[in-house]
Amino acid sequence: MKTKPFLATFVLAVALATPVFAQDGMKTKSDDEKTKTKADGMTTKTKMADDGKMKVKGKSRAGDKMKTKTQPRKGDMMGNGGSMSTTTSGSEGVMVGGAMMTANKDIVDNAAGSADHTTLVAAVKAAGLVETLKGTGPFTVFAPTNGAFDKLPAGTVASLLTPEMKPTLTKILTYHVVPGRLMAADLKNGQMLTTVEGETLTVMVDGSGVMLKDAKGGMSKVTIANAVSSNGVTHVIDTVLMPAK
Repeated sequence: MKTKPFLATFVLAVALATPVFAQDGMKTKSDDEKTKTKADGMTTKTKMADDGKMKVKGKSRAGDKMKTKTQPRKGDMMGNGGSMSTTTSGSEGVMVGGAMMTANKDIVDNAAGSADHTTLVAAVKAAGLVETLKGTGPFTVFAPTNGAFDKLPAGTVASLLTPEMKPTLTKILTYHVVPGRLMAADLKNGQMLTTVEGETLTVMVDGSGVMLKDAKGGMSKVTIANAVSSNGVTHVIDTVLMPAK
């Protein structure tokens, strides 16, 4: 049995999370080294070498283009020792909080389906950011889980959700959003990300995955990466990021 077409498709779905939807309009062609898939107006070409290195090119119906390269590394960010996971179920998307995040939904709709992000969704609504995050984008969102919010001092979340705290809540939430679509492969050690809020986050990459350092020196780990939405990508994190101001 030839394995490269399977590996190319699997790595494309898992490492880059560029979902392919199982429907009548999907067409896939593959040989020992290349896989070409057409679905929902997106054409994706994948080429995988014997050493595991992979080149991916994509083009949407609107003409938007994507090009990236990946290579395997020890651990491969697949959850060893609490490392970042990009595990998917099939090729439909990324499973987050018991729901599949898929590219035919926007960032807000995908987050709303996650049982692990009910606090974040409530906060986005309280801050009046729903329409913004449902906009064209693209956006990269670092999405704290309910557990991340639970780490804050007692009463903090309840206070932030009050109308009087809306400006502060908005600053915190927009500090978790970066313009553009940044996949895990785009995040480099030492990289500075300018957020929508205006301050920066520092990317720290090691063998266990990706960490983010906020303006106050706090650290947050990316636990699930590359949940692609129609208007960007979401990376799940385990700690709320705090701006300095």
